[in-house]
Amino acid sequence: MSNTPHTLGEEFPGKLDAIHALKAQDPEFARVLEEYDDVNDQIHRSETRIDTISDDAETELRRRRLALKDKIASALS
Repeated sequence: MSNTPHTLGEEFPGKLDAIHALKAQDPEFARVLEEYDDVNDQIHRSETRIDTISDDAETELRRRRLALKDKIASALS
């Protein structure tokens, strides 16, 4: 899904090199990135009506994405 919003490049402009370097050094960070991408894809699929999920489930996915984004931001700081 090349047009998925909230990609790491959009959320952390200018930080992709740091993200890639940290991903290569830290397996836990790499796992968080993978989970972020997975959750973000699930939200996008729900928003575009490819997959139908409840509003509560979509809200929970958005909360997970925000928590993961916070972890990524913390690791980058």
